[in-house]
Amino acid sequence: MPFLDALALPGDPALAAVAALLGLLVGSFLNVVIHRLPLMMLRETANFVAQERGEALPHSARYNLWLPASVCPHCARPLALRHKVPVLSWLLLRGRCGFCQGSISARYPLVELLTALLFALLGWRFGLGTHALALMTCAAFLIALAVIDAETMLLPDDLTLPLLWLGLLVNLAHGGVPLQDAVLGAMAGYGALWLVFWIFKLATGKEGLGYGDFKLMAALGAWLGWQALPLVLLLASALGAVLGAALMGLGRHQRGQAIPFGPCLAAAGMLTLLMGHHWLTRLLYDF
Repeated sequence: MPFLDALALPGDPALAAVAALLGLLVGSFLNVVIHRLPLMMLRETANFVAQERGEALPHSARYNLWLPASVCPHCARPLALRHKVPVLSWLLLRGRCGFCQGSISARYPLVELLTALLFALLGWRFGLGTHALALMTCAAFLIALAVIDAETMLLPDDLTLPLLWLGLLVNLAHGGVPLQDAVLGAMAGYGALWLVFWIFKLATGKEGLGYGDFKLMAALGAWLGWQALPLVLLLASALGAVLGAALMGLGRHQRGQAIPFGPCLAAAGMLTLLMGHHWLTRLLYDF
């Protein structure tokens, strides 16, 4: 797209500001995805089990990312447009429902702010051309996956698999890495964690990773290429160790208890996507 390619202007503060505003809007939609997608999965599972048993479907009402309209989780009243302004509505309402004064999680503005920040950084580094918009799309997927996994220990195929195919498609269209490296990255990303999974299981009898982690690593390989995977795995493992130690220090985690690895993979992938694995590798080596 020639028009968008003309906006590929790194270091332009105006484009970074526009990207931040776009991030606020996208972050608002990500909150819907984070809240509804796990519920959609549970409803589909319950309906499938009931159907197999010849029972009435427990969930017949339409429920997806678009319908029904958003409501307060406490009083179930539909939210007005003034209640949906990213960040600002939550601040003005002091984190409470505008109808019943029920508490609204701080996760909503935090997701919006995080998305805005990442979009602004990507806009500053890459401008607003087609490549930058592709990277912002990847960032949005990673944020949704990280929060869903942190809250539910799930990495839905509805997000990991489209992210993988989008990475290959972007690199097919002359993206950040050659297509051959992207394909090898997808294969190596899945295979590396699959191998770690089985080595750990054979050694301990426990499952240290989930299959969703394999697919997320494959998706990161599709976006970043196989060369970036050692760095991503190193960063994710370090983040996982820090997260586990912090949770145990706060008394919120017991030794041997599973922690979600998806947020660590997503954070490592986002950092590598933003800064480049060559730059990060040199930085770690110098350090």
